[in-house]
Amino acid sequence: MFDRLSINPAVAGTSGQLCATGFFRQQWSGFDGAPKTGLFNAQMPINKISSGVGLSAYFDKLGQMNSNFVRLSYSFHRKIGPGTFGVGLSAGLLAHSLGNNWIARDNPADDAAIPLSGQSDSKFDLGAGLYYTSPTFWIGLSSTHLTEPELKDVSITGVRHYFVQAGYDWAIGGDKKYVLQPSTLIKSDGTSTQVDLNATFLYNNQVWLGVTYRTEDAIAPMIGYQLHADKDKRSMVKIGYSYDVTTSQLKNYSSGSHEIMLNYCILLEKKPNLQIYKNVRFL
Repeated sequence: MFDRLSINPAVAGTSGQLCATGFFRQQWSGFDGAPKTGLFNAQMPINKISSGVGLSAYFDKLGQMNSNFVRLSYSFHRKIGPGTFGVGLSAGLLAHSLGNNWIARDNPADDAAIPLSGQSDSKFDLGAGLYYTSPTFWIGLSSTHLTEPELKDVSITGVRHYFVQAGYDWAIGGDKKYVLQPSTLIKSDGTSTQVDLNATFLYNNQVWLGVTYRTEDAIAPMIGYQLHADKDKRSMVKIGYSYDVTTSQLKNYSSGSHEIMLNYCILLEKKPNLQIYKNVRFL
């Protein structure tokens, strides 16, 4: 819900705000070499050319494998009805490295896919997407690893992935003090598909409580707080935490997953150039 840019470049700048977001996730606590993921992204509109730009950088560590991604995103905007429609493209570098701090049960020389020493490789990567957002509704369709980059030195291929995401803000009884925010994310590589279903309740535009159900994986309750960082209410800071309760067989070995989020946004609108006009008729 709080990071749409990393999987869809068309999101860049559509909020009309300059935003920076950081995430850290510790997955499946209790395992040696359990996945650790960090992410930073930033985006902003360029109103003069009806566009937006974004940057996403993240790392992922899983056992002996380290993955790093850096992407630049561009989105072209058009106003449609009450909202903004974006068409986006991302380009960047996909890099993987394999360590050698492990003990093999069988002779690794018998498998050409297993390097005897540390190996690394990197390739150019592309992504594309469509996105529409309005004051109460948003929906996006995107794909990553369009070129399906093949990193031969580490025997890894970036398989093309497809994403559908959507959400809605419903003011309960028309009162914006109580807002229910259902959303979904569907992820697929053409072979397997995973669905996230989420519902978040935002109270007084300050505190939120929610829960996510991820098929064949986990149930994740979450909590967060947001506040305006200036008197004009042009900027906002958000902080959130979620805990995944594992529902697969891994629950017998893992104590769950933890994720924290920090976000800052500021509205990029110039103050109107007010002029004072005096006339004796209106004194």
